Amino acid sequence: MHSRASLILGIGIMVIAGAAVILAMDWPLKAKLFPLVIGIPVFCMATAEVVWGLLDPAARSEAMEFRLSGQAAGTTTVRRTLLAIGWLIGFLAAIVLLGYPVAVPLLVFLYMKLMGREGWILSGVFAGVVWAVFFVVFDRLLHVPFPAGWIPAWLGLA
Repeated sequence: MHSRASLILGIGIMVIAGAAVILAMDWPLKAKLFPLVIGIPVFCMATAEVVWGLLDPAARSEAMEFRLSGQAAGTTTVRRTLLAIGWLIGFLAAIVLLGYPVAVPLLVFLYMKLMGREGWILSGVFAGVVWAVFFVVFDRLLHVPFPAGWIPAWLGLA
């Protein structure tokens, strides 16, 4: 049952993502960039899901048997949920206070450092790469105007 549902869902996602990519091909560059950047990887992942389901349906149904939250104790589940909510609230607060261009790499850095227990250099490099990709894609290519955070606005930096 799980394999059939997964196969149908995968084919449906392939059709939708493929149609989005094909329809966006005639659009101007700025308009088609988002559907292409999202649609092509989604199409590829859905294709991999369908191929995996077709080639080995027994292994596919076994892989669907795992349970994430059912294996953890009740207090562990609550703690993990509250921790995730805390990270989301912190991210939203950083967006409001500092603005997107600062909040996104800051979240990456803090999450890698605190939750992933990664080193300073690796955390800094990943945060820098995320900032660079964010800057190039949203500022330079798409010209998305992000509102300044409250702190830069109060300090006259925005």
